[in-house]
Amino acid sequence: MTVNTFKTLSQVRSTFLDYFAKQGHTVAPSASLVPQNDPTLMFTNSGMVPFKNYFTGKEQPPANRMTSAQKSVRAGGKHNDLDNVGYTARHHTFFEMMGNFSFGDYFKEDAIKFAWDILTKDFALPKDKLLATVYHTDDEAAALWKKIAGLSDDKIIRIPTNDNFWSMGDTGPCGPCSEIFYDHGDHIWGGPPGSAEEDGDRFMEIWNLVFMQYEQVDKDTRIDLPKRCIDTGMGLERMTNVLQGCHDNFDIDLFQNIIGSIQDLTKTKAEGEARFSQRIIADHLRTASFLVAEGVLPGNEGRNYVLRRIMRRAMRHAHLLGSKTPLMHQLVPVLVNQMGQAYPELIQQQALITDTLYREETRFRETLDRGLKMLDEAVGKLPSGGTLPGEVAFKLYDTYGFPLDLTADILKTKKYQLDEAGFETAMAQQKALARQSWSGSGDKATDKIWFDLQNDVGNTEFLGYGSLRSEAVVQTMVKDGVIVNEAKTGDQVGIVLNQTPFYAESGGQVGDIGILRTDNAEIEIIDTRKPTGNYFLHQGVVKNGTLKKGDAVEAIVDAKARRQTQGHHSATHLLHEALRRNLGEHIAQKGSYVAPDRLRLDFSHGDGLTAEQLQQITQDVRDQIAAGTAISTKVMNLDEAKNSGARALFGEKYGDEVRVVGMGTNDATGRAYSVELCGGTHAKNTAEIGAFRIISEGSVSSGVRRIQAVAGITAEKMAEEELALLEKTASLFKAQPEILFDRVQKLIEENQSLSTEIGTLRRKVAMGGGGSAQEIEQVGNVKFVAKTYDDLPVKDLRPLADELKQQIGSGVVVVST
Repeated sequence: MTVNTFKTLSQVRSTFLDYFAKQGHTVAPSASLVPQNDPTLMFTNSGMVPFKNYFTGKEQPPANRMTSAQKSVRAGGKHNDLDNVGYTARHHTFFEMMGNFSFGDYFKEDAIKFAWDILTKDFALPKDKLLATVYHTDDEAAALWKKIAGLSDDKIIRIPTNDNFWSMGDTGPCGPCSEIFYDHGDHIWGGPPGSAEEDGDRFMEIWNLVFMQYEQVDKDTRIDLPKRCIDTGMGLERMTNVLQGCHDNFDIDLFQNIIGSIQDLTKTKAEGEARFSQRIIADHLRTASFLVAEGVLPGNEGRNYVLRRIMRRAMRHAHLLGSKTPLMHQLVPVLVNQMGQAYPELIQQQALITDTLYREETRFRETLDRGLKMLDEAVGKLPSGGTLPGEVAFKLYDTYGFPLDLTADILKTKKYQLDEAGFETAMAQQKALARQSWSGSGDKATDKIWFDLQNDVGNTEFLGYGSLRSEAVVQTMVKDGVIVNEAKTGDQVGIVLNQTPFYAESGGQVGDIGILRTDNAEIEIIDTRKPTGNYFLHQGVVKNGTLKKGDAVEAIVDAKARRQTQGHHSATHLLHEALRRNLGEHIAQKGSYVAPDRLRLDFSHGDGLTAEQLQQITQDVRDQIAAGTAISTKVMNLDEAKNSGARALFGEKYGDEVRVVGMGTNDATGRAYSVELCGGTHAKNTAEIGAFRIISEGSVSSGVRRIQAVAGITAEKMAEEELALLEKTASLFKAQPEILFDRVQKLIEENQSLSTEIGTLRRKVAMGGGGSAQEIEQVGNVKFVAKTYDDLPVKDLRPLADELKQQIGSGVVVVST
């Protein structure tokens, strides 16, 4: 097998995974780009991130040997390659990291043997093109490279810096590592690692083998791990670069196919500045598409803001290429064709990716020209190589939506600097002014603390659409209306996290419940809400231990409660639409309540519903549930969502971008049965709603009716309880349940007949066999009868009075008990 045998990136990926599968490794699918087990990371940025808890011993791995090709992003925080992307041969915002991992199984010898074996046999790299580095004190690794690979001493380079000593943090697992380099040849400038010319491009690192053998207890103490581990990382794009005989990652098949489409659509060539723009667009297309596919959408906070930065950077370069219409959404099919087989989420979410890119670029183009004009005017006043004031950069951000990185990127091409400190000062001043101008609602003494927290902690990132469990960091806590730094056993406390899977009460849906766990504490979360803004307050009770600000916690939503709540929420949407279709277009939701045990829907309607109407509405909802159609969610701008026919709820406040939830069978136009704007959580399929029944319907106020209903397990339990009562009642009549109705009806008729006979006999007894002349008094010209009966039901008094009136003909009759 020669270097040029590998024609595609996909072949390189599959060869790597197949090799390690044959060596007894379990192939793990790529984890999400939004890390669920490390709240300190913006994105999954390496292959080991999903396995972090296996290395630390917090979780038991499913196998002792594993391998993966992991989606990774480095575009925010300390792991940020954004500024270099497009201008260098090997920097990317999105990349795939291939790796093999051992959790207490094999160690250095097998790791080095596997690496050498696949590189020189399966990938057929020339042995004389390879060299290795080791940590300067790692004699064992140096000896193994000589023994296994036959490398000479000059090709086993000892590095005394942390480049060859890996650690997870200031404390925790750590160990020496060994990097493998490929020599592109002496026609390219550069020297081997550790030399004065190591920054050149001749020698390229293609693989890093981490020998995790120590635990850093504190800055002065390092001990041996009880189980030594292996963590390796090979950049797929770099490896494909080598195997396809390239020297630049952007020359591999994946990027060339995307860049070719860019050139065709923009009628440009890979020349001059256009070459950099094409590469930036190709790289950022991957990052944006994968993030959107995982539910990250462009916004102004956290990951959403990073995505918007990436998108707008690419879109600005599309503008530089002369593209007159939105470009990036037109490139989605070629990306899906290249990577959809390995990552089917690209196929599944292709429509959402395309729509999101189109909307964002359309919106950005509306402000780009005005922002660029303002920037050009400001730059025109600067001396050559001068610095743009921070307040100008902030105005671009605040008025035109220019991320700071975009302004910096534009200035970089123009050879100007940016006053980033001034930008941060202007941002802080705006927040301070907002704080001073807020007077609060006046309803509670603690109102202002909620606004203060909004400015201090910012928005909580909600992960709960895709996950019920994540790690997070405690940002602050509130106890008895006061911000505190710790809470102890028995304390009732409100907790703000940087990110959370807990849904905060909103739109009629109750807040999630569950638990927060640390190594030292457990907190029962009894409610989640948003006091103001978009940070989430987890209201809980410390069951044991002490929780402190800055603690890393595991946030776990009560899955059963969430599942039942989601079922009731989706059933509410179907019920709302069934009411509208059966009663008329005037139906509008006036309020709702969605909880694990029930749902309540208030709606505009004047008259009470008949039994036949309720039966038909119930059946319509059940038909949609039985159809088992997928429940879809799309994010659109508000106007677009309304124009698409999605129903907005009267009185509800919506942002510029909204979630559109569609469910139920499509009509002739392809539109789902129910399409509404909704930020709540829902079942994934209507079949998950389960059983459904209406339990009451009545008036709330003039023109407003209320239906209460149950779905899922609650409806099933109610039916089971009623069936049990039915069977118990049937047993009293010694009858089968199916004939119980007839038996009871007959019994009622018999009872009514007997009751009539008893009443007649009782009256006869009361009358003593007839009227008595002695009982009739003459008062003037009027006959008068007064009688008192003991133990006679009131209902029998009127018939008795009527009989006495007949006897006396004309007069006054008084009867009583």
